[in-house]
Amino acid sequence: MRSNVMIGIGLLVFGNLFSALYDVSIKWMPEGSNAATFLLLRQVLSVMMLLPLWFAARRPTTSCLKLHLFRANTGAMGAVCLIMGLMALPMATVSSLFFSAPLIIVLMGCVFLKEKVTPSQWLATILGFIGILILLRPSEINWFGVAVLIAAFTFAINQLTLRKLPETEDPTVTLILYNGLSIPLVMVMVAVQGLEGLSWQLVAIAGLSNCFLLAYQWFCVLAYRRAEASKVAIAEYSGLLFCVFFGWLLFEEWLDALSWVGAAFIVLPSLIIPWLSHKIVMQKKSSNIMHDDLLS
Repeated sequence: MRSNVMIGIGLLVFGNLFSALYDVSIKWMPEGSNAATFLLLRQVLSVMMLLPLWFAARRPTTSCLKLHLFRANTGAMGAVCLIMGLMALPMATVSSLFFSAPLIIVLMGCVFLKEKVTPSQWLATILGFIGILILLRPSEINWFGVAVLIAAFTFAINQLTLRKLPETEDPTVTLILYNGLSIPLVMVMVAVQGLEGLSWQLVAIAGLSNCFLLAYQWFCVLAYRRAEASKVAIAEYSGLLFCVFFGWLLFEEWLDALSWVGAAFIVLPSLIIPWLSHKIVMQKKSSNIMHDDLLS
């Protein structure tokens, strides 16, 4: 069981590198583009890219069409919110807010999947939400920041619903339905926002970002099937480090002092508290063994 958790964490860390590269690609969108147009291009291209893999896998099917429909449409709503956030805010700020998703995963895993949540995880969750308030700064609230939080919430839902899919289902089915079933809703979004900024440059960026996103989604499918969501979700935080690095390297973006405090409240408790708890448990076990040896 422990090996499954470690493998799941490793898969998520590697996947989050591609997630950060996806964020970078959105920052390269040409001026005049809007989130809905970009998302429509991305979804259509993703289906086209996945179809050869689906045929190569001998056209596998699913028995969970309703669940896939739910995941696809909630994912599309979250995706357009995240794109709008990335277009307006620095990558590091977006990533700090978006990585409230693992906290939401822990809470929803407890409520809906009946996964056990330890006291240390509850403490990390509470401190994380304090960090969200610091980053959002309610007195000067930024609605793009709220959009990113909505994206984080839908992301958490979609990661948890992966646990409801059978392990035998081919990942190509999961990915092709996740992207394809959302196209009608995205077309409605385009009708509302307008088809703006359509160009070959935007098509190329959508194709590149799609490669990064599909790689991330693939690793997520593999990771969240390996182990309980609450045990591997901690690895999602590696994406924050990648995004801060790429934001600094490519766009000269950096967090201010207060934002660093908020990010620390979100990330550090989830990294340090479980490690300390494990240390305490191991020390107690060691003490009990020594005590038993003395009695014998």
